[in-house]
Amino acid sequence: MISISIHNLTKRFGSVVALRNLDLEIEPGELFFLLGPSGCGKTTLLRSMAGFYIPEEGSIRFGDEDVTRLAPHKRNTGMMFQSYALWPHMTLAENVAFGLEERKVPKPEIKRRVAEALESVRMGAYGARKPNQLSGGQQQRVALARALVIRPRCLLLDEPLSNLDAKLRHEMRAEIRRVCKEFKLTTVYVTHDQKEALSISDRMAILDGGKILQVGSPKDVYRRPVCKTVAHFIGETDFIEGRVLGTEGAFIAVETAMGRFLGVTGDATFKPAAGAAVTLSVRPECWKLGREPRAHNAVRGRIGESVYLGEVAQYDFVPANGGATLKIFELNPRYVGAASDGELCASVEPDDVVILGA
Repeated sequence: MISISIHNLTKRFGSVVALRNLDLEIEPGELFFLLGPSGCGKTTLLRSMAGFYIPEEGSIRFGDEDVTRLAPHKRNTGMMFQSYALWPHMTLAENVAFGLEERKVPKPEIKRRVAEALESVRMGAYGARKPNQLSGGQQQRVALARALVIRPRCLLLDEPLSNLDAKLRHEMRAEIRRVCKEFKLTTVYVTHDQKEALSISDRMAILDGGKILQVGSPKDVYRRPVCKTVAHFIGETDFIEGRVLGTEGAFIAVETAMGRFLGVTGDATFKPAAGAAVTLSVRPECWKLGREPRAHNAVRGRIGESVYLGEVAQYDFVPANGGATLKIFELNPRYVGAASDGELCASVEPDDVVILGA
């Protein structure tokens, strides 16, 4: 297992700055995700780690070794791409063996390691087949075996599941995590799929404009976003504009057009002063619906459009004061059909109200 240390990394393509003075520490054996909108720099960062791009400034270290300008084949990284990139004229065993043959590994050793790699991804019985005889999920398993067989120092994955259907994506998520942990591989995984990142990552970084906005565990990033960009990108959220009134114990009081709210900051260094304009972020599943009014952290209104999905219902909640419509998710829904008639109270706990800079 190795750590990956990135310091002050800058990469330009002509006049476009793809990465801006970026710093990042990835722990040994960690399954680390890079997320962000298109053009945010996540693939550029991954390809810089692989050696396909050479940065203009900064450094990349694998453990104690500076690999910033080392050729890709000398970094000993395993790489998986969006396409399976399997040679169609070769058997699966030959595809997996290719990297070892390039490294002049003795043939008996190649045979043994190829068999082990295919077995590790549960494809041991398929070595003699050609890629066109496999499903998409099976081909992706072989691509993973090919990345593992060289015994890489780290594994770099560039949206490896985007070509699979939903069922196969779920299956391969768990498989990739199992293999990475079993082999104790430091893994960096680029994706645009939030659920993928939330379900299997140890930690994640959200990028935008070539910079890292937030690094943390899936729970921390989801529950405590540090800015509106992160809150908007990870999951769904309701934004409510307001102004700070002051502190009340462990919470900050904010006056909004929908009423008075108590909340917490997502960024521990953010200390908004009284009178400061702020934005509240509330996840749709955090709202609770009822008939009884509450003094604070509550909005009176009614349910407009609704979508019933059995175990959950999704509501458009229209505030009585005419404010912006809120999105509310109710698990084990009660306020469906005739039960939604009349005025309701949507309330939220202060710990679920995240205060962000406006």
